[in-house]
Amino acid sequence: MRISILGAGWLGLPLGEVLLKEGYEVKGSTTTEQKLETIKEKGLAPYFIDLDKDEELPTEFFQSDLLILTLPPGRRDPNVLDNYLKRIRKIIAAIQNSPIQYLIYTSSTGIYGEQEGVVTENTAVAPDSPSREAVYQSELLLKKTGRELAIVRLAGLIGGNRNPGRFLAGKKGLSDGEAPVNLVHREDCMGVIREIIRQNAWGETFNVCADDHPSRAAFYTEQAIKLGLEPPEFLEGKKTKMYKVVSNEKVKKALGYEFKRL
Repeated sequence: MRISILGAGWLGLPLGEVLLKEGYEVKGSTTTEQKLETIKEKGLAPYFIDLDKDEELPTEFFQSDLLILTLPPGRRDPNVLDNYLKRIRKIIAAIQNSPIQYLIYTSSTGIYGEQEGVVTENTAVAPDSPSREAVYQSELLLKKTGRELAIVRLAGLIGGNRNPGRFLAGKKGLSDGEAPVNLVHREDCMGVIREIIRQNAWGETFNVCADDHPSRAAFYTEQAIKLGLEPPEFLEGKKTKMYKVVSNEKVKKALGYEFKRL
């Protein structure tokens, strides 16, 4: 199988390395020309693709069997909804005249929004920001391509240079210390995607989140102390939002996948 990864960054590049070791032919794209050499050094065929530029996308990049989309919407973009969906539509247009038959889209559990209790893949989504709405609308657009699609809704991402001990270290007066964390290691994101490909688990949506859901106060305090940093301070009993727990039962049962401990 030939695989193209649109967005060979924090997740896409190490994922490409894993898939190369599995024996796949892998291409990777970046919006930064300086990163082309890094992608090449890792063994992937490098491509410079800037979806915001008014130019044709490289046909060769889409000469693959599977396209993996790892495109964060960019929460700081004031026009994120319009801009992100333009990128997705541009990708879909390129897919239509290509041999690509399979798609994997890295979505987000953020699209469930503010909800109380356990959320599963059958829970109604409630995106509560333009970036989350953009991700959900992209899911809907990709379902209409006529290709076999797997959607992986990723929880909060940790691993690599994203060390949770630094996220809240030294901060004071924080609310919602009792809220459960919904996080997932990068290794598990890659592991689930690898199993989807190996097991041909197309036409499915999976929540990808660790088994553990300690409280924010307990988790971030422990992680900061591990790094020798000042732990955060939470206000006792200050609840400002609903507390959801993202269920990963479906992906564990469907793929037989076991998650790393937080």
